Amino acid sequence: MSQPRPKGTAPGVNRLEPSIFEVSSAGRRGYELPPLDVPEADLAGLGEAARESVEGFPEASEVDVVRHFVRLSRLNYAVDLGLYPLGSCTMKYNPKINEEMARLDGFARIHPMQDESSVQGALRLMHELNGLLQEITGLHRFTLQPAAGAQGELTGIMIARAHLERRGDPRSVILIPDSAHGTNPASAHICGYRVEEIASDDRGCVDVEALRRRMGPDVAALMLTNPNTLGIFERDIEKICGIVHDRGGLVYMDGANMNALVGVARPGDMGVDILHLNLHKTFSTPHGGGGPGSGPVGVVEALEPYLPMPTIERKDGAYLLDWNRPQSVGKVSSFMGNFGMHVRAYAYIMSFGPAGIRQIAERAVLNANYIRARLKDTYHLPFQQQTLHEVIFDDTNQKPAGVTTLDIAKRLMDYGFHPPTIYFPLIVHGAIMIEPTETESRAELEVFIEAMKAIDREARENPDLVRAAPHHTPVGRLDEAAAARNPRLRWKP
Repeated sequence: MSQPRPKGTAPGVNRLEPSIFEVSSAGRRGYELPPLDVPEADLAGLGEAARESVEGFPEASEVDVVRHFVRLSRLNYAVDLGLYPLGSCTMKYNPKINEEMARLDGFARIHPMQDESSVQGALRLMHELNGLLQEITGLHRFTLQPAAGAQGELTGIMIARAHLERRGDPRSVILIPDSAHGTNPASAHICGYRVEEIASDDRGCVDVEALRRRMGPDVAALMLTNPNTLGIFERDIEKICGIVHDRGGLVYMDGANMNALVGVARPGDMGVDILHLNLHKTFSTPHGGGGPGSGPVGVVEALEPYLPMPTIERKDGAYLLDWNRPQSVGKVSSFMGNFGMHVRAYAYIMSFGPAGIRQIAERAVLNANYIRARLKDTYHLPFQQQTLHEVIFDDTNQKPAGVTTLDIAKRLMDYGFHPPTIYFPLIVHGAIMIEPTETESRAELEVFIEAMKAIDREARENPDLVRAAPHHTPVGRLDEAAAARNPRLRWKP
């Protein structure tokens, strides 16, 4: 029997929309073409390739098709509908002016193989965006080529390897804290390095003494996420950089969480050598579902020669592509990367200006700590250290009732919210990772907080209700393990 919808939740869509093939009805169509006023094309030469019709092709009227796809669109959750609290992902609202700028004909309709003289505006935008990112991060130079954060990581480690090999000291190990982002080990491994983990201390930060003991002549770099995936700022960052530099290594910073620092603190001033940013997180490009993305990489001056080519240079008042870079790691992306992301990020930064950029970080941190303060007596905090842009709880308090993090996430869907990131980072058992960003108002945060508190009450008073959630979504609880191992990707009649 269906459970009553929780009070105050959005009605959503109560049925699963059938496929367009099931909507089909023989003979229905959405158009009627006028009689031909030119001779019919002779398709005789096509032989068996010519078909009279497509077997099984859906037949539907215009209203059938429009309603079908509108209903499908209503099944999708998006930041334009409500809070998207994915921790470590920075799912913020994307100002529509950014979209308008990216769709201007002069940007949207250019071709990457046009002559430089005909795309001066695009080259200027990328050159200026590079300068803005330099100012925001305190690093010497960026490449905009990487098309995602993980590709930015790969590019950064390629640059580190090229630099170390050129000085005759290639080294073999990359150190990665257990609180780093999950793609860091893969990026290091692809570049031929052996990965070793550095443990966190009881504050949730890098164990500085463990790093000091391990940092030796075989270590090429430390890959550090800061703030880390616990949402905690590495307060010993300057000391950490000093330890690595003193023994000949480089410090790579994963800047996916830069939303907590932008306009407030600069990684380059902390001693970081290489940094990737996620334009599709901090600088407001829509992301999710595999794209679009952009992961620019910034470096200190000593590493500039290794940046991917071509770079964009300004000479005699014009912008040009410089391919004469003998120490470059080469190209890492077709052409200049995801140019539409560059336009959106440029529009975002220029719209806010220096003061507004700082407010982004301040409000993101305020929102996360507001949630922390309001829920800390309801959900367990595994680390007491003050957090920045995101906060991590776990299911310790709900476990005695047999309710797990997964149950809480599923029940939250009944309250009209996309669940936060769960079971990550792995160093927190049953993690519930919440990042509200600066987007959300206090009123929206309160609705989310009350939903989380209501689920805790339900866990104690009616745990079966939570364990069987969701109750008000088109599809109920899935067997997620079976879905991952045996996905059904095609409709069959």
